[in-house]
Amino acid sequence: MEKIRCGWCEKDELYRKYHDEEWGRPVYDDEIIFEFLVLETFQAGLSWYTILSRREHFRNAFDGFDFRKIGLYTDEKVEDLMKDAGIIRNRLKITATINNARKFQEVQKEFGSFSIYIWGFVEGKPLDNRPKTLADIPAATEVSDILSKDLKKRGFKFMGSTVVYAHMQATGMVNDHLESCFIR
Repeated sequence: MEKIRCGWCEKDELYRKYHDEEWGRPVYDDEIIFEFLVLETFQAGLSWYTILSRREHFRNAFDGFDFRKIGLYTDEKVEDLMKDAGIIRNRLKITATINNARKFQEVQKEFGSFSIYIWGFVEGKPLDNRPKTLADIPAATEVSDILSKDLKKRGFKFMGSTVVYAHMQATGMVNDHLESCFIR
């Protein structure tokens, strides 16, 4: 019997694997949360598939998504990244990633971990929307609006409500798997 998945992931095996193994699964590990922040930053204005297909290039270019190392990047490193055809060569997104790595560490110091901070916006457990169709899945919500505003207040860049909501979906802060999806 064929598995029924959320319709957005049927493009190819890369998308299906991501859907089946990662999307919507709760993530509490700061390193993985930061990886998704980086990827979502670069996704702004682009398709998720574009970013997902370049994920390993991003991992290599950004030192395994190590926020400690990224926070120390210099202008010289920015120029090197601008020459890397494997990633999205957008100077504003690259410098935002460096800025966000520094802000990420500030939040860690304040809360003990970034995970404690970000999961606090959903009281530590995933919000379960139970959408019936893809049209039922919002691009942003009141919670993503609030989180986005707080991140921006803390100095994060490229963290609009739509980007934040996509991050919430990716890291399982919200479960938007369709009711018909086998993951449920």
